Amino acid sequence: LARAAGCLCLGICNTVGSSIARETDGGVYLHAGPEIGVASTKAFSAQLVALTLIALKLGKERETLSPEELSANLGAMLALPDQLRCVLEQKGTVYEMAKVFKYASNFLFLGRGYHYPVALEGALKLKEISYIHAEGYPAAEMKHGPIALIDQFMPVVIIAPTSDPNYRKLVSNIEEVRARGGSVIAITEEDNHELDAQCEYVMRVPSTADFLMPLLCVAPLQLMAYYIADMRQCNVDQPRNLAKSVTVE
Repeated sequence: LARAAGCLCLGICNTVGSSIARETDGGVYLHAGPEIGVASTKAFSAQLVALTLIALKLGKERETLSPEELSANLGAMLALPDQLRCVLEQKGTVYEMAKVFKYASNFLFLGRGYHYPVALEGALKLKEISYIHAEGYPAAEMKHGPIALIDQFMPVVIIAPTSDPNYRKLVSNIEEVRARGGSVIAITEEDNHELDAQCEYVMRVPSTADFLMPLLCVAPLQLMAYYIADMRQCNVDQPRNLAKSVTVE
């Protein structure tokens, strides 16, 4: 439809020669290496990096970013690999958490702004490979439906970095969940201990630019989904009813 309307179509894909690469006018190859599992993890993260680089390039060309801002943002991106290693070093904590929640029937993931798509990704990975029903929701809409489901059997994952301009509202979300007996798993920065007393588990990530936080926050959610699925003896690489490519509409 876009091409028929005369639009320039760009593709961001991992596989050279894929259908998207052939059909689009240009684009970016991720070169993240083969993704064996059906549920994408590293390709998701690589897409975030590629889209961020495109946004920075547009900011430079349109002169909405100063050279100093561009340099600072690129420097923050260069620090991401080491920061992700720090996140993955917490795998022991994530493993222990997975042992507690592996028999849950439902999960709720909440995030605001940049982190709403991260909540969606966390819920998607969990449902894809562990077969646990999970929903990602904007935290601002928690009272418009999901709050009715919260009880002691509903783990709630809340992505609450202090860099989020709505951080205080996220704390309020946590208090609302706790008041209804829900179990809270929070993701926040390493130096933030305000949530420790209110949450069963707190997963910590290094501080970075706010628009890069999703790259750090999504890793523990993907790891949690993997551990829970493995403990439930699910096939994490070939989940039931899913295929690597969808050929039928």
